[in-house]
Amino acid sequence: MIKGGLFDMDGVLINTEYYTAEAAIRFFSQKGFTVKHEDFYPFYGTGEKGYFGGVANKYRIPFNLKKDKIEIYNLFKKIASDKNLEIPGVFDFIKQCKSKKLAMAVATSAGSYKMNINLQLLGMQNGVFDALVSGEDITNNKPNPEIFLKAAEKLGLQPDECLVVEDAPSGVKAAKAAGCKCLALSTTFSSDKLIEADFIAKDFTNLPLGIFN
Repeated sequence: MIKGGLFDMDGVLINTEYYTAEAAIRFFSQKGFTVKHEDFYPFYGTGEKGYFGGVANKYRIPFNLKKDKIEIYNLFKKIASDKNLEIPGVFDFIKQCKSKKLAMAVATSAGSYKMNINLQLLGMQNGVFDALVSGEDITNNKPNPEIFLKAAEKLGLQPDECLVVEDAPSGVKAAKAAGCKCLALSTTFSSDKLIEADFIAKDFTNLPLGIFN
């Protein structure tokens, strides 16, 4: 029986991929470089170093991750502050998890600064999750299972007692490597890229049966 839910963030709780890339595009533009949204696609789910650093390396843009990501996220917050970004059905799904008394954790490759911005945009910053794990809490990014193993440990659960909700192939691989069940949402990638998951759904509005068993 599933006793816990481990939630990736971008593409699972909140639809930020486009606006995060847009903020990075504007930041790189200020440095005199032109990059495109599609430049970021190969780096979805790989953490900040891969996501921003991968594009910066592609165009040989000088980039200081620790410093520059804060400027990017401040731009993101301005861009996204008036947008409705929640993944369809996510609030009802969270209520369903709470009604089943599931422990819940965020397990995101993003850093804590971005994680907190996202939670504020959703109104989930207080009392919704029992544990928060960001990219700063791990050594190895997805598809390494470290982040989900740590999140399960923080909830006091075994990995096979947890349902991971993911949207990226690297996250699905990490979930399965950790020994968790995995629900993949095709919010970012098409279903054929997520076939290693136990369950696949478009979003939270029409979920397959049996995900909590």
